[in-house]
Amino acid sequence: MKSTASKVAVPIGVVGIIMLLVVPVPAWLLDTLIIVNIMLALVILLTTMFVKKPLDFSVFPSLLLVATLFRLGLNVASTRLVLGDGYAGQVIQAFGHVAVGGSIIIGAVVFLILIVIQFIVVTKGAERVAEVGARFTLDAMPGKQMAIDADLNAGLITEEQARTRRAEVSAEADFYGAMDGASKFVKGDAIAGILIIVINVVGGIAIGMIQRGMQLGDAVNSYTLLTIGDGLVTQIPALLMAVSTGMIVTRSNAETEMGTTAGSQLSQSRNALTIAGCAAIVMALIPGMPPIPFVLVGGLLVLAAQRIKTSQAAEKKAKAAQAAVQNAAKTETTEDLIDAMRIHALEITLAPDLVDIVSGASDDLLARVRALRRKIALELGLIVPPVRTRDSADLPPSTYVIKIAGVESGRGQAPGGRVLALGDALDNLPGTPTVEPVFGLPAKWIPSEMRHSAELGGATVIDRVSVLITHLSSIITNNAARLLTREDVRQLTEGVKQVNAPAVEELIPNLLSLAEVQRVLQGLLAEQVPINDLPRILEALALRAKVSNDPEGLVEAARAALGPAVVAPHVDNGTLRVIMIDPGLEQSMLEGLRPSESGMQIVLDPARLEAVLSSIRLTASQLDDANVSAVLVCAPALRPAIRRLVAGQLSGLAVLSYQEVTAVPAAIETVGVVRGAESIAA
Repeated sequence: MKSTASKVAVPIGVVGIIMLLVVPVPAWLLDTLIIVNIMLALVILLTTMFVKKPLDFSVFPSLLLVATLFRLGLNVASTRLVLGDGYAGQVIQAFGHVAVGGSIIIGAVVFLILIVIQFIVVTKGAERVAEVGARFTLDAMPGKQMAIDADLNAGLITEEQARTRRAEVSAEADFYGAMDGASKFVKGDAIAGILIIVINVVGGIAIGMIQRGMQLGDAVNSYTLLTIGDGLVTQIPALLMAVSTGMIVTRSNAETEMGTTAGSQLSQSRNALTIAGCAAIVMALIPGMPPIPFVLVGGLLVLAAQRIKTSQAAEKKAKAAQAAVQNAAKTETTEDLIDAMRIHALEITLAPDLVDIVSGASDDLLARVRALRRKIALELGLIVPPVRTRDSADLPPSTYVIKIAGVESGRGQAPGGRVLALGDALDNLPGTPTVEPVFGLPAKWIPSEMRHSAELGGATVIDRVSVLITHLSSIITNNAARLLTREDVRQLTEGVKQVNAPAVEELIPNLLSLAEVQRVLQGLLAEQVPINDLPRILEALALRAKVSNDPEGLVEAARAALGPAVVAPHVDNGTLRVIMIDPGLEQSMLEGLRPSESGMQIVLDPARLEAVLSSIRLTASQLDDANVSAVLVCAPALRPAIRRLVAGQLSGLAVLSYQEVTAVPAAIETVGVVRGAESIAA
């Protein structure tokens, strides 16, 4: 019932206000509405004082518009009664005769003072504060959003808390934007009040003299007093609303209401109160000054200062005792130790002078990290864990460190106010020479102001956040297998189960455990094979697991199921460039295959094996110098063993089988051949 009444109260009130503009009202109803108007303005003013933060009174802009319209409706209704009947109720009569003593001059002066206070002082200041507050709130919005993202990525808040804080930031921006516009209502209301007074005075004198046959003095006295009374009863609530507007836009977020905050902050300085009290007592000695008020006020200030001294000393002693009790009782629990021991999967440690790229003061590291996590998830199917960012005074200036499971995996520099220039013509650019951390290219950190000049000179210019993000992306891709946890596999399989339940239920746990599936997926990620087509992978594993649970065989079965997805990243403009193995050497390798605990291995004479590795390194180096990207191709039975053989030598060289190569409709171009020692000698 209460909810229904609240819903219809405001619409009915607005309709009633509109009726005031066109329908005459009796004097007794006008008295009631005037009293309601004054009390409404007073309640709104007191509410602005007791709210802790502006958003707690977010309806204020709309309420301000309704209250302004209400006052204008009362002005129209009272004007109709003043000019038509020469009487507008007891409230206006009292303000016109009693409040100003029946004097036109006093009433006019009081009314003009109210207009000056409202229009020039309160309204003008509130309008300016609202405008600046709206501008600053909108400017600070991106930084606040980044701070929320930083807390979310660091694990300090939950996703639900992050959504709540984002909604508060958005609501704050909307509120100050609305207040910027609503403050114009107050200004317009003050101008309308002046015009209505002038119209009422001129119209009243004209009606009194022409229609009622009154003398000029009687008409001026009668209608001017009524008009001034009408102006006072509307300008007083208008002034209260103007003060409310200034109060709400000047409030900052606080933990207590305005009275408590003002009292605690005004009494925080004992010296200020003591000096003010002594000054008041000294001013009592000036000849002609009333001594009693000055001495009374000064004595109260000095007494208040002494009470503050006593309360501060007692509070300090209580805090010291409480701290001692807490320190004596505080013990490090097992949970505390476990929390301190927790290792974050991904972490970026920044030197203190790089913290600005996290706070959003200059760059957008957190937004770029969020975009990178999404990009890797779409490309590799890997759930990248949240990246924790923190600062460390132990790092050299402008240095960042990327850690995986608490172990440093990469380090670089990102000096403030500089960008990284890559290219051949860097000698003419001022800056600090360095090496690009991912590809090892010669580079130079140049001032940001030189960016355009460097680009005109043919250099590739990268901002410092892009350098860090590229480095982070490379480390995540190269360590994707380490980052895939069993919990990630569980979440991924649960996601597949929602769309393809048989693929999961047939495999887990009947044929393979979650740990065995994790091992297969890690094997795929170790060779940068995407696992986002997880249903197809699980179906292939289910077929293979019925024959054997050998991890190596399971990985090969998954690769075969993925087919073109394994080869497609290596195809360049419809051509797949391959490095072949000499047929005689390949036959010898097949004959030398032996099982081991870690999988199949190639057993060859050490000298011959070293010659094979040297041939692979030489061929790969020549192709790299020629800027040609290629893959090593071999028999399916040899692929896992050869991959294991070259992984420690050339981690970036992909090893594919003949079956995988033929799965893609692309032209195959042989760009190199791996030979053994006897082939080289021949």
